[in-house]
Amino acid sequence: QVHLVQSGGGLVQTGGSLRLSCRTSGINFKIHPMDWYRQGPGNERELVATITSSGHTDYSESVKGRFTISRDNTRATVYLQMNNLKAEDTAVYFCHCTRAGYDYWGQGSQVFVSA
Repeated sequence: QVHLVQSGGGLVQTGGSLRLSCRTSGINFKIHPMDWYRQGPGNERELVATITSSGHTDYSESVKGRFTISRDNTRATVYLQMNNLKAEDTAVYFCHCTRAGYDYWGQGSQVFVSA
């Protein structure tokens, strides 16, 4: 069985930082691209950041330069470091991967950025 278990998140003031973690099991982690999505209040779920198996990263324009996605293949874990947080970053964040055509999601981590 595939499991994605998230940790991190919480309440932070504007300009602050948070780090999200997503520990996986049940997949050959090192070969899988991993993503972070978020869903803000009343919004569609949107792709925030992606990291390939080789470590290539890509970001949405709204977070580029502030967020960093990384992976530790020895721990089968993907991270999202979020710096200079803004009120509009308030959302539930989800890690994600695809295996054999199926989508797998973490349980979600609430991030609330206060003005």
